[in-house]
Amino acid sequence: MAETENVEQQQYDQQDAFEERVIEIARVAKVVKGGRRFRFRVTVVVGDKKGSIGIGSGKANAVPDAMRKASERARKSLRAVNMSGATIPHESLGVVGGARVYLKPASPGTGVIAAGGVRAVLEVAGIRDILTKSMGSANVLNVVMATFDALYNLKSAQTEASRRGKKVEELLPFWERRKQHA
Repeated sequence: MAETENVEQQQYDQQDAFEERVIEIARVAKVVKGGRRFRFRVTVVVGDKKGSIGIGSGKANAVPDAMRKASERARKSLRAVNMSGATIPHESLGVVGGARVYLKPASPGTGVIAAGGVRAVLEVAGIRDILTKSMGSANVLNVVMATFDALYNLKSAQTEASRRGKKVEELLPFWERRKQHA
C-alpha cells in the first residue's frame, strides 16, 4: 500500500515539473443530416522551462474533458530543444500551412519579443531572450505549430561547428564572442 502511494506521489511530482499553457479553446462544428454537432477543441503547450516542450490538442463535448486530453497528448509529445543559454543558437524559420514564424537570437536582457501563441511556447520552453516575427496566416494553431517547427529545426553550436569544420567560438553570437575577447 505504501509503495502505490509513493509511486503516485512521484508521478504527481513529475507532472508539477511542467508548466501548462492553454493556447486556444475553439468551438468546432461537424455538419450532419440533422444540423450541426458542436464540440470543443483545446490546444495546450507543456514545457519544463529547461528546453523540453510538447503540444497537444484534444476534442470533447465539454471543455474540461478536452483540456485533459490535450494535456495528456502534450506530455506524450515532449521533445528537447537546442538552446544557447537563455536564447537560441541561430536563426530559424518554421512553416506550417500558410503560417511562417521567424525566430532570431537576442542578447541578454532583451526579453521575449513575441505575442500570442508564440510567446507562450517560448516561455514554457525556457527561452528568455529572443526576437520573433510571425508572417502569413494568423491561424493560432498553425502559428503555434510553425513555432514548434522552427524550434525543432535548431541545431547546437557544437553540431554545426563539426559539420562545417569550424571552431565552436566562430559560430557563437557576436555578444558571446565579445565577452571572450574582453
